[in-house]
Amino acid sequence: MAQDLSEKELLRMEVEQLKKEVKNPRDLISKTGKEIKDYVEAQAGTDPLLKGIPEDKNPFKEKGTCVLS
Repeated sequence: MAQDLSEKELLRMEVEQLKKEVKNPRDLISKTGKEIKDYVEAQAGTDPLLKGIPEDKNPFKEKGTCVLS
């Protein structure tokens, strides 16, 4: 699609995108980083990647073995 547009049209699209982005509210990383850390720590107890899945509830558990003869 971008190949079909002239350089002027591409620049116009870029300016429009930048106008949209400048309106986004910005927060300090010192604030958002702490919020993310707190959220991750609060959710860690229920995270199956950290806690693991009980064998009886694991849908990917092998049901049996395969024997080749």
